[in-house]
Amino acid sequence: MLKHTVNMNRLDTARQAQIVRLLVEGMSINSTVRTTGVSKVTILKLLADLGKACSEYQQGTLLGLNTKIAQADEVWSFVHCKEKNIPEGRIGEFGVGDVWTWTAMDAESKLIFSWHVGMRTAEDAESFVMDIAGRINDRFQLTTDGFGAYSKAVINAFGLDGIDYAMLVKSYGNDLSWEKRYSPAVCTGSKKEAKIGDPDMKHVSTSYIERTNLTLRMGNRRFTRLTNAHSKKLENHEASIALHLMYYNFARPHETLTKAEGGKKTTPAMASGISTHVWTLTEIVGLLEK
Repeated sequence: MLKHTVNMNRLDTARQAQIVRLLVEGMSINSTVRTTGVSKVTILKLLADLGKACSEYQQGTLLGLNTKIAQADEVWSFVHCKEKNIPEGRIGEFGVGDVWTWTAMDAESKLIFSWHVGMRTAEDAESFVMDIAGRINDRFQLTTDGFGAYSKAVINAFGLDGIDYAMLVKSYGNDLSWEKRYSPAVCTGSKKEAKIGDPDMKHVSTSYIERTNLTLRMGNRRFTRLTNAHSKKLENHEASIALHLMYYNFARPHETLTKAEGGKKTTPAMASGISTHVWTLTEIVGLLEK
């Protein structure tokens, strides 16, 4: 560990970008402290401020989209402690225990255009789907998993004829072996169910959003399973998600999109027509000045 730490007031843009690089590549806060010599308080302050700036920028920019095919999913994590370890006096307090991140993506551009941090409830489904509805211009096709609360949420947001909506309902095995601690449940089958409108069944899939949620787990240390690298505060958890998605959408060239463009580095934001270039980390840090 470096002997001296650095105060936020002395961090120039290049040093801030270095810290952001480590965080978005999946390094923990404590590892970033040891690598850079910057104090933990300073790094957390940068994360909180920049995460808020990234959230505000994306909330105001990811609008009027021309998405035709969308996929949505939820990814589990926890904040402060696991659900089974919540202190008696804090049971039922949001931001302590289980927390779910709902994400929606454009299946063609791979843009994550909507996300919501909450619980896995009907109310959260409603908030999430309403946000999706406010970001896309025209009729489109949406696929979700089989979580029952989606059906009512989609009807409330789009009516009975404003969307082509289907569920992909998966069945999972009941393997009780020790390996279940280290691997997700094995999918034993799936069924496509048209719910509203006339969805094209060949596009009923959640494969892209599930793969992107894996990227979230790999690139955001707070989502890594079976470690102690969880968020201690909900605010930091939300900030880290906003920063990760800013990097994913605007600054990280997507391999599939890049191949489709003949090797030209392309991000989801570029494929969506929102950005004209691959953002640098310096540009992301620059959001602090806006």
